[in-house]
Amino acid sequence: MESTSSKQANYEKAVWAVRRAVRDHQAQMVVFPEIFMSFFPINTPKQIILDDAETLEGEFVCKMRKLAAEYGTWLIFGMKESMNEKLSGRVYNTVVIVSSEGSIVGTYRKTHLYDAFGFEETDTIAPGDTLFEPIQTPFGKLGLFVCYELRFPEIARYQAVKGADIIIVPSGWVTGHMKEHHWRHLVTVRALENTVFVAACNQVSDFYIGQSLLVDPMGVQMVAGPETEAVISCEIDLSRLKSVRSKLPSYEQRKPMLYEIMN
Repeated sequence: MESTSSKQANYEKAVWAVRRAVRDHQAQMVVFPEIFMSFFPINTPKQIILDDAETLEGEFVCKMRKLAAEYGTWLIFGMKESMNEKLSGRVYNTVVIVSSEGSIVGTYRKTHLYDAFGFEETDTIAPGDTLFEPIQTPFGKLGLFVCYELRFPEIARYQAVKGADIIIVPSGWVTGHMKEHHWRHLVTVRALENTVFVAACNQVSDFYIGQSLLVDPMGVQMVAGPETEAVISCEIDLSRLKSVRSKLPSYEQRKPMLYEIMN
């Protein structure tokens, strides 16, 4: 999806996407990109971003919860979450996981912010202070991190150590030299090195590259999206995890005691 500054317009896109995903593909889970709730261009006055942010009890999350319950499917989406008054001046880059009953079952505030390639995400975003703890779902254990965090293998490893079968990566991967190359390879290697599924959903626009993709535990690209808006479906068979790990037991062959010096 391509998010705009209009939360209502973005919500209407979500309704369209969920309706199509459930009707045409019987989707059990629908994933949206990072900061899906609203997007503002570079150099937008900070106060506009602060005023736009909402709490987890705000209107946008409530509407997405109702949407999940109406269609009986899990939803994962990004938003800008307002902070409490004592910490005003920035917002959180937050991902929300909603069950098919419409309950919030997980949240994550992005911890590693995009201060790279000339961008300073920390100007308007405050980092979270804990990694996501994978959660059990009817279709496997879900891990999660956000966009730029693909560049930190420790984060994906943490999800795997905690038992994740599928790692969700809502993203807003910015265009630039070599960036498409980085995107495809990082998503692939995070799946392969941890022998997990990785589903990376990316924003599309002139600013973002799109090209969402899902990679299996052997590093095989199962589906990939275009640079334009699209609903991309993929069926995951968790028996693939056992099959791959029996042939490629690299995760089990780790020697964590030798890595402690890294800390």
